[in-house]
Amino acid sequence: METTTIDVPEVHCQHCVRSIEGALVPIDGVSSASVDLEDTSVTVTWDPARASRDDLVRTIEDQGYDVPAG
Repeated sequence: METTTIDVPEVHCQHCVRSIEGALVPIDGVSSASVDLEDTSVTVTWDPARASRDDLVRTIEDQGYDVPAG
């Protein structure tokens, strides 16, 4: 398992939390996802053999949030 933190500057409310966490957790290989409204980030624990970081970022972007490159 690997843990990564992804910056999502647009997160600001509980709707954001539910939207992002609800989209990430069902991904095969993701064991947890937690949005931090104070740091405007998402911390994801996942199995890189089953999903890529790009999959995680694409899923967040599919929910309507921009993820800065880097």
